[in-house]
Amino acid sequence: MKYILTVILFFAGFQASEVEKESAFQEGEWFKFEMSYSGFLKAGNATLSVNETKLEGKPVYHVVGKGWTTGAIKWFFKVKDRYESYFDKATGAPYKFIRKIDEGGHTKDIEINFDHQNNIAEVNNKKQKETKKVTTEQDVQDMVSMYYYLRNKIEISDLKEGDEIETNMFFDEENYGFKLKYLGKETIEVEINGTEVKVKTIKFRPYVMAGRVFKEEESLTLWVSADKNKIPLKIKADLAVGSLRADLVEFKGLKHSFKIEFD
Repeated sequence: MKYILTVILFFAGFQASEVEKESAFQEGEWFKFEMSYSGFLKAGNATLSVNETKLEGKPVYHVVGKGWTTGAIKWFFKVKDRYESYFDKATGAPYKFIRKIDEGGHTKDIEINFDHQNNIAEVNNKKQKETKKVTTEQDVQDMVSMYYYLRNKIEISDLKEGDEIETNMFFDEENYGFKLKYLGKETIEVEINGTEVKVKTIKFRPYVMAGRVFKEEESLTLWVSADKNKIPLKIKADLAVGSLRADLVEFKGLKHSFKIEFD
């Protein structure tokens, strides 16, 4: 389950005027996802919320992502995760990232502060009681700000099947190259806010590391609404054992109208 949470949060260079003009989201946006294992066993929930605030005098978006196990699974593998990102309202550049997790007794409490002028991430590992500075890549994103950056960056009209989108991300204490492959358009049925609807989507394949968790590099599939909101509607993952799925079940506060298909 924790890997689906990561992809949900994974998927939130622009000049200030471009970001503001083309923004796919706004303050007050809120999502709820439900996760299931192997298609029938409920695994947990996750939420994402967007608020506006100031960080050291700078106007920022403050996004909080939460994930937790539910049902029978929580009795033998309990997950309680919290992710936070503070990123610039105009440029989308992250200033602070917080990761506080408890996954089956495996805990982390990390705070990262970004110095974009000097390409430095100051990593404060509160559990280990140590702080280190790590050199970052240019225009780096954290795991949460990445999702919102991509929603603004992707232009649906410019996409061609097979196109790949690459970005730089910093997670924990390392730099990662993130790649997303465009698979085309598809109309799918979803249940949102208690109502079954058909929605036009654009389909992607985030590349992952094959091995202990995922079957292969192309084990993940992501469906995103083909409108100005570009919200994640469904994620499927083929695991080394079984499969995992996440579905958007509730939302509020969208900036743009949510388009559905009629029979």
